[in-house]
Amino acid sequence: MNSLQNIVSHFQLKGTALSPEPLGAGLINDSYLVRTAENDCPDYVLQRINHAIFQDVDLLQHNIRCVTEHIRHKLEAAQTPDIDRRVLSFIPAEDNKDYWFDGSHYWRMMRYINDSYTHQAVTPTSSRNAGLAFGHFQAQLADLPQQLGETIPNFHNMEFRLQQLDEAVAADPVGRVAGVQDLLEAIETRRTKMCQAEQLHREGKLPKRICHCDTKVNNMLFDKDDNILCVIDLDTVMPSFVFSDFGDFLRTGANPVPEDEPNLELIDFDLEIFKAFTEGYLQSARSFLTPLEIELLPYAAMLFPYMQFVRFLTDWINGDTYYKIQYPQHNLVRSRAQHQLLLRVEAQEATMREYILSQTC
Repeated sequence: MNSLQNIVSHFQLKGTALSPEPLGAGLINDSYLVRTAENDCPDYVLQRINHAIFQDVDLLQHNIRCVTEHIRHKLEAAQTPDIDRRVLSFIPAEDNKDYWFDGSHYWRMMRYINDSYTHQAVTPTSSRNAGLAFGHFQAQLADLPQQLGETIPNFHNMEFRLQQLDEAVAADPVGRVAGVQDLLEAIETRRTKMCQAEQLHREGKLPKRICHCDTKVNNMLFDKDDNILCVIDLDTVMPSFVFSDFGDFLRTGANPVPEDEPNLELIDFDLEIFKAFTEGYLQSARSFLTPLEIELLPYAAMLFPYMQFVRFLTDWINGDTYYKIQYPQHNLVRSRAQHQLLLRVEAQEATMREYILSQTC
């Protein structure tokens, strides 16, 4: 732990830092809890940034700083109590940068929010809370004056994902294209519809917003009374269509089985989860959404299974070079599962439209 303690020493902390301890089981960044010896000093979280995924650390930290400072100013203007528990607070390094580079790795530190909790289970209650939290998060940032960049370029760009698929099909590096013609046809028949967001944006009809782009129930903190405190894991906060936060949650949250479920009969689209999330989201985001954005929310629910379908199939055709696989057919199973989910969502399109209309009249 001596090397971690040395990293900690480069940040402007209050109090005497104790030995860092592993915190959580994050898939992207490594996190450590840093307690302080003094009772009147805050505790901290030290994180090693995954530089392989987030290659522009200056941009990453610029985005997060702009977002957290903007939210903090709004909370201060509203005289919100306990602000340090309602927005993440990042600690400057000794050179006043938002991170410390040790020669090999990039590190950052934030204040630890004590007595806070996350939920893992997707239920109607947790889904409604997620809709409320992420809709409110977007609303808080609707008037953000600074320009943010894409921490993962083209992350939710459907045209880009289809271009990647086209290139994989043309190359066919391991000879798998012939065996997935049915899946490629399913993708092709929906290509124009699924790219309408990019087309509408070019026509000036659909804006990009500041979105979280990783809307999961465990990316919110709650207090001991189960009140929402704040949204966390801000690495993917960037300009995108509001569909990113709406559709991405439903892709995993409204499907009762994992995204790689081999038994296609078990895959479904839970309308109760959809309704709960949509109710919360519209309640907190309606103030800034345009009529077109609201009209296209069912499209968002279809877009993300389609997008992940395309990404899994691209990796299968390329020979499993991007996603980790647990068995040889894993990416093909994932592709068929996302195709099945897409079919389930499409079957509920009219019902989704009716429900959204009932919430906006």
